[in-house]
Amino acid sequence: MSDNVQYDDDRVVAEQGGPPDTTMPIVVYALHLAGIVTGGVTALVGVVIAYVYRGRGPAWLDEHYRYQIRTFWLAVLYFAVSAVLTLVLIGFVTWLAAVVWLVIRCVKGIKGLQEQRAPDNVDTWLV
Repeated sequence: MSDNVQYDDDRVVAEQGGPPDTTMPIVVYALHLAGIVTGGVTALVGVVIAYVYRGRGPAWLDEHYRYQIRTFWLAVLYFAVSAVLTLVLIGFVTWLAAVVWLVIRCVKGIKGLQEQRAPDNVDTWLV
């Protein structure tokens, strides 16, 4: 390992002077978006990655992982409700609304990553 890496509680803290790596959070957002096409399989992989990487970076990056985990579980809820409502034919509309909601949350998250800040309103059920 290089000499300019600091250790804190058995984990590597960011190298001095370098920005934290945002590759994994971007991958998780992409997996969430791909879950629209794959029926949620890639989103499941993404949430596992978010759980594994949570707590390994600066606070603003950890908020992204928390945001991604909440996005996954809220998407499961919204799509399950849409599936039930499909029986009364309104589910198709709520499914479309859930897809739009998911895309907006992922775009907001990616934008926050590019600006190296935490996403807005992490705890909200909406966008």
